[in-house]
Amino acid sequence: MSLNKISENGGVMVTKLDDLLNWARLSSLWPMSFGIACCAIEMMGSMASNYDLDRFGVFPRPSPRQSDVIIIAGTVTFKMAERIKRLYEQMPEPRYVISMGSCSNCGGPYWEHGYHVVKGVDRVIPVDVYVQGCPPRPESLIGAILELQKKIETESITNA
Repeated sequence: MSLNKISENGGVMVTKLDDLLNWARLSSLWPMSFGIACCAIEMMGSMASNYDLDRFGVFPRPSPRQSDVIIIAGTVTFKMAERIKRLYEQMPEPRYVISMGSCSNCGGPYWEHGYHVVKGVDRVIPVDVYVQGCPPRPESLIGAILELQKKIETESITNA
């Protein structure tokens, strides 16, 4: 973010509106508290005191109408896909998706032998950041949050 200082003692700073809005949005990501399978345990661990995602401005919300990020953590079945799409559509714009773990990325070990597993959540909703692993470590989710923040920082929302 480029901030230009006008005067030393006046404390006035000049910036672009896009930079200011993007800084505010990336500093307060609110993911929906929603987990499907074992990856959700790692997601909860990343929000606990050891890793503390609060320091990045990540604060889980109980409702899709209050969230701007959905973290798909676990195996997505065809029955669950309808609900995920509905939750995604209830989220306000701009909204982001993090696919966490092998099961949500590509169906994991269950896709090959199960008729009920979706081969990747990206067939249901658009995904912004993928987190690899089975289950991925909390550090991986923190890395995904940082990648999402980089993506938000470069967006232009005033010219949309």
